[in-house]
Amino acid sequence: MRNVRIAVFAAAAGLWLAVGDAFAGHYYLRGGIGFDHPGNAVFADIDCSLTSPAALYGCGTGGDGAPYRSHGSFGTVPAIELGLGYSTGAVRYEMLFEYRPSFTFEGRANFLAPERRQSVMMDLSSVSGMLAGFVDFRRPGQFTPFIGAGIGTVRTRTDPTTMTFPTTTTTVPGGSRTELTWMVTAGAGVALSERVTLDLAWRYTDLGEVRTGQGAGRVVWRDGSRDPLPLDLAPTRARLAGHGIRVSLRRDF
Repeated sequence: MRNVRIAVFAAAAGLWLAVGDAFAGHYYLRGGIGFDHPGNAVFADIDCSLTSPAALYGCGTGGDGAPYRSHGSFGTVPAIELGLGYSTGAVRYEMLFEYRPSFTFEGRANFLAPERRQSVMMDLSSVSGMLAGFVDFRRPGQFTPFIGAGIGTVRTRTDPTTMTFPTTTTTVPGGSRTELTWMVTAGAGVALSERVTLDLAWRYTDLGEVRTGQGAGRVVWRDGSRDPLPLDLAPTRARLAGHGIRVSLRRDF
């Protein structure tokens, strides 16, 4: 019986040591910057038939033959990121926070003929938090390729939209919205020292829907020939997603 107890104890101790080795790791802090390029985007009504509040675009076909909308681009989106992670060797787990302090949607509406002035501009910002996981492919040398993915929530804020036509300027209210966000990434870590790694990565990020606000807008005649026209507007929406790059430093503790 005593030998059985010793054998069980030895097996349990071996299992504990094996599990301990498997999950033994260290914490790290990572900070970096990057740029995303969402590409083309379309703002359109959520429901073009709404009358109270009123749909901004409404149902119908524009001068370019497409449904009423604004078509443009978010341009280049700068991002600042901070990650607090735990590495087990081949696998890293990370709480990832990203802040996109300021970027712009620039486009054109299609109410009028394509050659006429109907520019659209809006400033945005966003902050997001994700739970992310990475797999490092360890190999001899300084370079460690990795892949990763993450999911979380994002809060996007839109400033008022300005729509400029030949004789009038329409202002659409800004707003904010919380959406599901996710990302996938691939890159490589470059060891700069025993504890410091430079990460270079490609990333695809989906930030969900961006929406204008619901509420008071207005139309202003720039020559002052008429009094401003108040509007009670429903939200419009566009998708914000695209490819980007990230450069960051990772410090092990």
